[in-house]
Amino acid sequence: MARRLRAIRHESDSGTWELVRSLPAPGLRRHVVEYEGYVERGATEGLLRQQVPTTVVPLILNFGSSWAAADEPGGRRELHDSFVAGLHEHSTYVAASGPASCVQVNLTPLGAHTLLGAPMSELANRIVSVDAVASTLAPLVDRLEERDSWETRFELLDDFLARRLANAREPTDDVAWAWAALERTDGRAPIGWICDRLGRSRRHLAARFRDEIGLPPKTVARIMRFDRAVARIGGGGTTLAEVAFECGYFDQAHMNRDFRQFAGMSPAAFAPRIAPTAGVVV
Repeated sequence: MARRLRAIRHESDSGTWELVRSLPAPGLRRHVVEYEGYVERGATEGLLRQQVPTTVVPLILNFGSSWAAADEPGGRRELHDSFVAGLHEHSTYVAASGPASCVQVNLTPLGAHTLLGAPMSELANRIVSVDAVASTLAPLVDRLEERDSWETRFELLDDFLARRLANAREPTDDVAWAWAALERTDGRAPIGWICDRLGRSRRHLAARFRDEIGLPPKTVARIMRFDRAVARIGGGGTTLAEVAFECGYFDQAHMNRDFRQFAGMSPAAFAPRIAPTAGVVV
């Protein structure tokens, strides 16, 4: 069966970029959300893009210029080559230091924990080199660069990840069930209800979440609601009050507080900055 690719391309006097997306093989979708291939050239290089918190763990397999990341627009930038970013409770600001070319593997937190075999608490609110967390992934970068199309690169990822995940340790049942309950409800399932269903204390579940997800369940639930709100606002056609209600907030003021923590501004200020490349140019 031919792989379906979804491409967004832009070309202007200021530069060009291409973003190509594809779903992984069906057997990987519990662990891998999506593949993205990205190329950027021209005067857009060096522009900071705001990456707001999500429940996706991006694994960047880089074969272009390094990426610069900072905790705030005017903050100190750290350079990264291939890296993985754990779940964050605040925005990060990322820019290519030159011509960009990479593959991004968007993992679920449990998929990242399974694939990397590392405590996700060590990645929370951090960007970490692939060499530091999973050095066996480094040779994959050269193999990806050698391929002559995004389709063959994504096929290589399917094969590589299927082999690696086949022999990896699965997440604990408690965390997998709790994660599924939160994901199914976009973060609206009460944490107390989840603990009661599992017969576990909040302290026990929070400790397991930090190890296998990276952040405690209450924070993860907030990020899920925020993530859904960003998608609804970016899609347009609805009021902020309606978005707040649909996403499980008590009221619009409750949603505004999450936006100020996670995006650093109100929903109204953030909405026009949402860009098709899943980043916000600042």
